[in-house]
Amino acid sequence: MSFAANNYSIVEIYIYARFLGYQGTIADCDVWCSTNFDKPDHIDTLLVQIEEMKEDVRKLRLDVEAGLIKRDVGVARNAQMQREIRGNVAQVESFTSSKDRKGLLLAGADRAIREMLAIFKDDPIEVPLEEASMAVWARMQLEE
Repeated sequence: MSFAANNYSIVEIYIYARFLGYQGTIADCDVWCSTNFDKPDHIDTLLVQIEEMKEDVRKLRLDVEAGLIKRDVGVARNAQMQREIRGNVAQVESFTSSKDRKGLLLAGADRAIREMLAIFKDDPIEVPLEEASMAVWARMQLEE
C-alpha cells in the first residue's frame, strides 16, 4: 500500500504487486488504486491548460482585429502565448514518452524474472532468486 500511495504509475504499481504475488488484472489494480488513493493527473491538467490557452489566443486575435488592443502589443502577447502552448505540448509529450518507456522496461523485467522463477521452481536457488528479483526491483525504482 505504501508503494501504491507514493507512486503515480498504475503500470508500476501493478508490476510491483505482481512481484508480491498479486494475481489480478491491471484493470482491477487500476480500480483499486482509484478507489483508495487520490492521484493527480498532470497530463490531463496540461491538456486542459493547452485548450484554455488556445481560447485565450483566439480571443486576443479578435480583440486585436476589433481595435481593442494595439496591434504591436497584441502580436507580442500572441507570440508569448504561442510559446507557452508549445512548452505545455512538449511537457505532455515528455511525460507520455517517459511513462511509456518505463512501463515497457518494467514489463520486460517482470516477464524475465517470472520466467526465471518458473524455470527454477522447487529448486534450491528459487528463494535466493526471488530475493534477487526484489533487489532488482528496488534498484530500478532508485534509478528513476
